[in-house]
Order: sequence, then C-alpha cells, then structure tokens
Amino acid sequence: QVQLEESGGGLVQAGGSLRLSCAASARPFKDYGAGWFRQSPGLEREFVAAIDWSGDTKYAVSVEGRFTISRDNAKKMVFLQMNNLKPEDTGVYYCALDPAGSRARLSNRYSYWGQGTQVTVSS
Repeated sequence: QVQLEESGGGLVQAGGSLRLSCAASARPFKDYGAGWFRQSPGLEREFVAAIDWSGDTKYAVSVEGRFTISRDNAKKMVFLQMNNLKPEDTGVYYCALDPAGSRARLSNRYSYWGQGTQVTVSS
C-alpha cells in the first residue's frame, strides 16, 4: 500500500513563496514518476508539474519559471518550490505517483494520491 502525505501549505501574500513537500512510502521510490496537481473550488483538478524517474521535469504553462519540482530518492520525497505566487495559484495541492515512472500531465496516469494541502494566496 503506497501512502503519500503532503505538507507545507499555508497562507501567503502575492509575490511570496512556499515549499510543498510530499513524503512517500513507495518502494522502490526511485522508479516512480511524481506529479503535483491542484484544485480550486468549482474547478477541475489541474496539472501543475511532474518529474519522471530520471529527473526530467514538465510544467504547466501558468507556473513555468515560477515553480520548481524536485525529488530526493533517498528520503522518498518530492518537493514543489513555488515562488512569485499569485492569487490564482490558490487551491488544494495534491501529490501523486505514477508506477510507470513518467512525467504525465494526465491525472489518470497516476495511481496514488495524497490527501492534499491547502495553499491560499492573498492579493
């Protein structure tokens, strides 16, 4: 049973930064792809960023240049550094793992999901 736990969300002013963390119990973690998604009230869950087993990354256009996804295989963790946050970045952020090791944009490629962490950006 793979479990994921996100942390690091909170309330921040526009222009500020947050770093989200995701702790995973997957074995072997290094073979999994990982992604971050977010969901705002009334909207569908959307892709934010992903990193594959080799460390290659992919970003949504809306966060390119502001967010950075990374992973620490030894600690079985995935991170999302979010800089220059905007009010439209507000939402619940979810960490997910893909057993195929990819950096997919589609949520249905991911088999395991965390409970989410709230990010609120005030204007």
